Amino acid sequence: MSELVLIEKRDNVAVVTLNRPEAMNALSRGLRDALAQAMQQVAADPDVSVVVLTGAGERAFCAGLDLKELGTEGGLGAVAPQAGEPADPVHAIEHCPKPVIGAINGVAITGGFEVAIACDVLIASDKARFADTHARVGILPGWGLSQKLPRLIGIGRYKEMAFTGNFIDAAKALEWGLVNRVVPAGELLDTALALAAEMATIPAATLSAYKAQIDGGNALAYGEGRTHEKAQSRAFSAAVTPEQIASRVAGVQARGRTQAN
Repeated sequence: MSELVLIEKRDNVAVVTLNRPEAMNALSRGLRDALAQAMQQVAADPDVSVVVLTGAGERAFCAGLDLKELGTEGGLGAVAPQAGEPADPVHAIEHCPKPVIGAINGVAITGGFEVAIACDVLIASDKARFADTHARVGILPGWGLSQKLPRLIGIGRYKEMAFTGNFIDAAKALEWGLVNRVVPAGELLDTALALAAEMATIPAATLSAYKAQIDGGNALAYGEGRTHEKAQSRAFSAAVTPEQIASRVAGVQARGRTQAN
């Protein structure tokens, strides 16, 4: 694996780190390729149940496309990623069958913002900030921002971000429902790893099936989503024995008692 992206395995959790801190983890072609490959690698690893995605350094999760590369390789057309191409890291993150927790350690800007919201759950450092500068650069989103973000925070809030290019801080992101929680910068990775470890106590096949059910249904109209949910539930449940259910129920009840105390 390229040094542009690091993979560290901790039990059943893989930590994938964008590793260009000197460039605020900007998405050069090399980094896009490496990130897509890294996500494909952890997706195929049977020992990995959950993925944590973060950025190296303290300033940035990801600052978007590499502007220096834009200026030296013939402009945007020479380096802009196309949806679904091999170097499309967003596609690779979204299609990872395992839960992906984004640990947002700094700014997430434009293409970096799209990488962030490709994750299933976001935990933000108190130093995190988010901005959509597509319009100010003179381009339009191509990795899903215009469709996913209004569904997360509401179309009015999204348009405010899109049409100004202004940053929102971590507290505002939490208020708007963009991130699940905000923690001090020094606690970010430990918090993300603790959540990942908790998820990883669920059988990997169940996690993957549940993620597919949620994502597949939410890509459909409501009525079609309900039909999809029922079909997925029946197919998965048919392979589960009553004995397995009984043993797992006992475990759920024991866990609930510890959480109630």
